[in-house]
Amino acid sequence: MIKKLLQKKWIKWSLIALGGMFFLCICFYGSIYFGFWGKLPTKEALSSLQQAEATQVLDKEGQLIGKYYIYDRQPITYEDLPQHLIDALIATEDVRFYEHDGVDNKSLLRVFFKTILLRDKSSGGGSTITLQLAKNLFGRKRYRAFSTVINKLKESFIAKRMEDIYSKKEILTLYFNTVPFPDNTYGIESASHKFFNKSTHQLTLSEAAILIGSLKANHSFNPRLFPERSQLRRDVVLQQMVKYEFLSPNRAEKTMSDSVVLDYQYFNHDLGLAPYFREAVKKQLTEILQKHKKPDSTQYDIYNDGLIIHTTLDYKMQTLAEEAMKEHMLVLQEAYEKSYGSVAPWKNNKELIQNTIKELDIYKKYTELGLSHTQIMDSLSIKKDIELFDWKGNSTHKITSLDSLQHYLKFLNTGMIAIEPSTGAVQAYLGGIDYRYFKYDHVSQSERQVGSTFKPFVYTTAIENGMKPCSYFSTKEITYTNLDDWTPKNASEEKDPHLNFTLQKALSNSVNTIAVKVLNEVGIPKVIDQVRRLGISSELSEKPAMALGTDGIKLKELAGAYASYVNEGKSVTPYYISRIEDKNGKLIAEFEPEVSDSSAYSSYTRQALLEMMKSTIDDGTATRIRTTYNLQNDIAGKTGTTQDNKDGWFVGITPNLVTVTWVGNDNYNIGFKTTTLGQGANTALPIFAKLYQKMNLDPAFDSITKGNFEEISEEVINDLDCKPEKRDNFLKRLFGKKKKKKKFKKE
Repeated sequence: MIKKLLQKKWIKWSLIALGGMFFLCICFYGSIYFGFWGKLPTKEALSSLQQAEATQVLDKEGQLIGKYYIYDRQPITYEDLPQHLIDALIATEDVRFYEHDGVDNKSLLRVFFKTILLRDKSSGGGSTITLQLAKNLFGRKRYRAFSTVINKLKESFIAKRMEDIYSKKEILTLYFNTVPFPDNTYGIESASHKFFNKSTHQLTLSEAAILIGSLKANHSFNPRLFPERSQLRRDVVLQQMVKYEFLSPNRAEKTMSDSVVLDYQYFNHDLGLAPYFREAVKKQLTEILQKHKKPDSTQYDIYNDGLIIHTTLDYKMQTLAEEAMKEHMLVLQEAYEKSYGSVAPWKNNKELIQNTIKELDIYKKYTELGLSHTQIMDSLSIKKDIELFDWKGNSTHKITSLDSLQHYLKFLNTGMIAIEPSTGAVQAYLGGIDYRYFKYDHVSQSERQVGSTFKPFVYTTAIENGMKPCSYFSTKEITYTNLDDWTPKNASEEKDPHLNFTLQKALSNSVNTIAVKVLNEVGIPKVIDQVRRLGISSELSEKPAMALGTDGIKLKELAGAYASYVNEGKSVTPYYISRIEDKNGKLIAEFEPEVSDSSAYSSYTRQALLEMMKSTIDDGTATRIRTTYNLQNDIAGKTGTTQDNKDGWFVGITPNLVTVTWVGNDNYNIGFKTTTLGQGANTALPIFAKLYQKMNLDPAFDSITKGNFEEISEEVINDLDCKPEKRDNFLKRLFGKKKKKKKFKKE
């Protein structure tokens, strides 16, 4: 019978065709197995899998504040995976995970008959967790034909090999460490921190189900973008857990009644906590790692090697500092714009606008390409959608690049650094108002005129060289004939020209005329020498106007110098990184505080200056610390305002924290319209004050907010015990009416 059938041509050729197809399938299968379509990883290679890992940046207590990465991945161990997370994954993605060897043949048959033949889309897929892992690890390639089949077969070979090498627990761990979640996040630990600000082992059932549910479609079920859709998908995951007896119906129902609550953390480079600080750390880290090599002598990669960077930053303080800055700058910006009204320079000063345009990178680029000014202006006048920063909420407008330039010209910016005075450890760091739109770092890069915050260094030098705190100087203006008749003036005109102030009164009230007279008395070289011993390396003009702070100094240098007043006269170098570890916790480098070896001045001088700067807070230019903000902490400090109100400064000193704050416009041609608005007490001081108001409410900061200054010596108390001011006697008043002229000492 069979022989007769085989004699029929159509049966014979059909069998030959089937045999040929079978042979071709075997060849095709073999071509994939033997690497014709791309070499398959060997068992040896699979046994030593290495994935790119994000470098973690931690605060001083080990809390995550940011990452450096190409792929946001942060691996964990199996022990860190809560059971309900594992159950949710298996119930949703691969219920027969513990029964198959990487490829679930039963599921494949179900897919073939129900999904393909019967068109039942609800029957599920045939992919397993191990197959998905293979796909996650090695990706898929595009081929001219049969891409899906080739990739699926390659993944099945890899999956079977992995099942031979790894236990089920190890496969689950690898999967959770590599699977992609929404917002370019790889691995469950990174996703947990990003969406819920917690480690994986702390995930609740609802949170675990939300993340597992997002695996079906990263974008469509992104809980940040689509919370309602994400919640529905979470409920599907919970129902699957009930279906396969991983969860009781009652608990599932209770969990489904919970709404989706995120604590989203922006760990990208421009957003999130302390972006300016993270950028400063990255720059320093790059330099440090040039000097350290891996055990195999290759260079460390901060984007792929999963390094752990321990920093000095205080997460809580940084959060409060950013809040304080935003609260104040919003109000100040409004007042600033209102003060100019219709005569705002960013709108009406054509020369300013034109000069600013010519400084743009795009303008310089067009110039190099040979375009004329007119052509460049035409190009910059094309309207397009541009997102604009605004304190009340960013928005997108169809405007020109020139419109955008004028918009950003009006914004005030800021910088703030708070350090531990005994070590220089940076506790809080504000490089600007918003890193997305203002990349320039005013802590590490900017050198703005420091105004009256330089005066304590002049007075320190004077007292260190024998001048007594109760020495009196006239507030009267003097014209220095050998300085082109330069006449230093005070910020507010003194009604009584016959007044004489002590050094304490002069400093606390920031009297310019006396600061220059003290500098003239002690000599410029001695002041410069004193400043250098305080760790300030910025270039100084060596001119009499330096007494008024006309030189530019970086915030971090100023902070390190001021720290000496509560650190036994020793200056410090602010630092960010305490230690660097590899992904396994092995130490790569460790850093000690950089504290000056010796005191820059005597204990007497330090105590005298500290008392004088306490007077600034209690009776001088910074009294609003006590009156407006009602701060009763032990505080010393100094305000500063530069010429034409271009820069506002405040230095706040407490026993265990030194804070320097600056406010001004990035364009130095634009100052505040009035001194009342632009003085440091109104621009920079409130950020410090608001920060301390917030810190006073949190017991975690008691060591800072409840710190007390040391008791000063009897000698300093006696030497400060004098009337803060006195008037000239009758004869001096009678014959001293004319404006005095003299020469400034040349040394």
